[in-house]
Parts: sequence; structure tokens; C-alpha cells
Amino acid sequence: MMTIFAVPVFDATVIVEGNELFKGQGSATRWAERLAAEIGDKVVAKKIGNGWALCGSVDGIDCVWGIHGQRLKRIN
Repeated sequence: MMTIFAVPVFDATVIVEGNELFKGQGSATRWAERLAAEIGDKVVAKKIGNGWALCGSVDGIDCVWGIHGQRLKRIN
């Protein structure tokens, strides 16, 4: 089975502070739901500048995910 981190992200993106983020809230929210199922914890879409990132925690550490090379990537 392919994990969410290996699934291509073919949604519109924008660059904010050097990070590639989701352009729309709808697609970010859908990916947040998929990521939450993968990591087993709550993930939400959060607006950063004019883009949307995925925010949640892994092992008690707050994380923010964007996109890199059509894959999800932790950006902090």
C-alpha cells in the first residue's frame, strides 16, 4: 500500500516565503484529512500568507507541511 507521502500532489500551489503551499483551502483541507489518517492525529489546513499549509503534530512535536516536488514535505 502506498503511503500519503508517496502520493503525488497535483493541486494548484503558490510560493510563500520560499515554501510551496496549497493555493486553495479546499484542496489543503482534503490533504489534511488524508494526512491525519496516515499519522493518526489531527491535522488542519492553516492559511500562511496567500497559501495554505497543513498543521498538526507528530510525537508531540508541532509540524507544518507544504509541498516539494509534488510530495508532502515538512517545512519546519
